[in-house]
Order: sequence, then structure tokens, then C-alpha cells
Amino acid sequence: MKKITLLMLLLASSSYVFSQETEKKEDEAVDSQTFNRWTLEATVGQGKGLRPYQKGYFSSDSGSLFGGVDANSYSLAARYMFTPVFGIRGRFGYDDLKNQPDTGSEEFRLQMLSFRPEGVINLNRLFGAEDVLGRLGFLFHAGLDISQVTSKTPNVIENDHNYGVNEYNGGIVVGLTPQFRIANKLSILFDVSMLKNFRQHFNWDGSYSDTDNNLGGEYISASLGLSYSFGKDKIHGDWAVIKDPKIEEIEALDKRVGDMEELMNDTDKDGVPDYLDQENNSLAGVAVDTRGRMVDLNKNGVPDELETYFKNNGILPTNSSTTTNNNTSSDEARNLINGGYVSAYFDTNKTRPTNVSSQGIDFILNYLRKNPDSKLEIYGHADEIGTNAYNDKLANDRAESIKNVLIKAGIDGGRISIKSDGEDNSVDPKSAEARRIVRRVTFKVD
Repeated sequence: MKKITLLMLLLASSSYVFSQETEKKEDEAVDSQTFNRWTLEATVGQGKGLRPYQKGYFSSDSGSLFGGVDANSYSLAARYMFTPVFGIRGRFGYDDLKNQPDTGSEEFRLQMLSFRPEGVINLNRLFGAEDVLGRLGFLFHAGLDISQVTSKTPNVIENDHNYGVNEYNGGIVVGLTPQFRIANKLSILFDVSMLKNFRQHFNWDGSYSDTDNNLGGEYISASLGLSYSFGKDKIHGDWAVIKDPKIEEIEALDKRVGDMEELMNDTDKDGVPDYLDQENNSLAGVAVDTRGRMVDLNKNGVPDELETYFKNNGILPTNSSTTTNNNTSSDEARNLINGGYVSAYFDTNKTRPTNVSSQGIDFILNYLRKNPDSKLEIYGHADEIGTNAYNDKLANDRAESIKNVLIKAGIDGGRISIKSDGEDNSVDPKSAEARRIVRRVTFKVD
């Protein structure tokens, strides 16, 4: 017994030393679904049959404080916690019961193999005492005990102690397990269990019990052991800091509110939330429809309010006819194109124009068709996110992308040239909204 206890203490001490650098901070709470649920337990200790015995047989030393100590009970168990409070355990045990020497008892020996399916309650969590008890913990367990006992007591007379005979017992077991965490995933435990059999024909000395004791028996054990917790979390499951479910609910609610707020963002400030906005880079102050598209009733590629502004400020003549693309004069269209009012836009790191850019590209296409002698220059732009070399290439690829669209629409590629203008640093690079404006291509026609 001394050697076994010394070995267990040595293992525990070593684990404690090597665990210090990886000790989990108490404020690192984990979700109630992610704590370590599996635990393996091994114990060694002493078990004693309390009653019944045949006269002249007993297991305790009346002169010893605890009735004599002898390592005769061994167990291996696996535990699974469904929640931080409740779990189940399967325990396999071996007990070798015999009399204490020099106590006056007749010699006897009874071997017992047992299996115990049990329910387990973490009392620290049940009563909310984790903070108070710290590394100290308590488990309560109760369940069934199913065992096979084999008498190894020599027969004095024929079969009086059933030498070599097997008998099967069944009863109920309850116990309390104080434990102390000595490392991240390792704890030392002390278990005290009480067994009450309701089917037991043998006395604990191997003889058949009297009629008045038949079918009943009592047994007690005290064991020292280790438990190791398995799982991804760094801390033993019995001591994991579990988030308060109410806090989890609040965090989930905060996330939902955040998602709703994000949905209601209006990047281009046109009064249409982003999740409904089909033209998320409309110009400030320009009227949009319910889908965030700038109103262009005459379908000439220029928003109506912007077109009115051009006329009022002399950019377009007030008597120009702009009801359709076909009616827009070449000079007016050239002014719009070369003035940078016709563009195609791109998402971050993309070379494919956004869907809302189709009107601007269509405007350029119609101009080239109406003016077959005109040549077009396409200038690619990028925002300031990324390296200069990367943005130069990105801007060039964007211009190349628009060129390919026009060629596939029937425009001779020899009429089109491209140029990369690289980064556009005219806007605040920290503003996502401002960067939308400069991720574009612009055009010039002769």
C-alpha cells in the first residue's frame, strides 16, 4: 500500500510541475457545449464487507483506529458528463476480501468482480460553489452494482465455505468523491462508497448466510486515485469555467442586433438599405428608386438629376434633346465621357464590373457605334489598399476587362487602348464608402 501511494503522489507531483506553464486562466470561460466531457478514473484502496459473516469471521481489527488498512480494492472507470452538472459513469472493479491477520478472525478470502453503472452529479456546479472551492471539488454518485463473487476460503468440512463456487450479487451503491485538481487536466481523488446488496446468498467469508440474513449484505470502500479529463479544452471538465447561459443569450441577441444594424447600413446615403440597394454607389443627392438605382427615365446613361445639373451649369446645352441614347448629340456625349461622368465600377480586388455599371458601358458602346471613326481610351483605377505594383496591375486588368466587353459587343479592338492609372489617392483610404468611388474605369474619346 505504501509503495502504491508513493507512486501516485510522485505522478501527481510531476504532473503539477509540468502543468504550470500551461495553466488556464480562470477568466477564459468556455461554452457549455465545448468543455471536456470525458474523464478516465483509476483508484486503489480498501473494501470491507460489513455484514453478514458466519460466527468467528470478521474483517476488521478492533485494536486499530480504522479497523486495519490493506490495499485490496482496485477500479477503472470512464465518466461522461452530459452537462456541466450531470453525467454517467461505468466502473469496473476487483476486490480481494480477507481477514486481517492476528485479529482473532478465522481465515477467509472472497474475490469479487463488479460493474457499476452510475449517475454522477458535480456538487460544485449544482450549488454554484466553484469560485469558493477553487481547485477542490465534490462529486456525488449513485447507481447499481452487479458483481460476481468467488469463494477462496478453504472448506473445513465438505462445501461449508463453497471453495471455488461463483455467486452473483446485485444492489445499490452511493458514494461521495472529494477531489483536488493538481494539473490542468489531472486531479487526485478520494472516494467513499457504500453498497447495499438486495441479492446476496454468501456471507463475506464464503459460507451461505443464515435465513434471516439471506439476500442482504453491506459493503464499504475507501479509495485514493487519479482522474484525467479528455477534450480540446485545456482544463479538466469538472473545473472548466462555463459561460453563464444568460450571458450566452445576451451575446446571441447582441449578434442578431448587430446583423440587423449591418443590414440597415446605407453606404451611399440614398435612403435605401444596402441589402436592398442594387446600385450601392449612387451619387449623393441624386434621386433613386426603391431599389437604390439612380433615376434615368430617358435611358441615356446619365441620371436625370445629374443631367439637369449639367444643363443648368452649361456643361450641356439647355436645348439639347436627351430623351434616348440615340438622340444625345455627339458633342454632348463626348463632354460627359471626357468629363469623367461616365464610369464603370468594381468591387474590392475584382476585375469584373458590378451589375450597376452596365448603363455606363452601354453609353460608351452607343457612342462608339454612332461615331465609327472615334477612338476610345480606357483608364483603370484602384483604391489605395494593397501594394503599388498590385494596384497598377489591378487597374490595368479592369481596363482590359471593359475593353473585352466592348469587343464582344462588336467594337473593333483597334479603336480601343487601355492605360493603368494605378492608385487613386484622392479619397480617404480609411473610408470604405469613399474607396467605392475610385474603384472604377473612366473613358476618353476623340
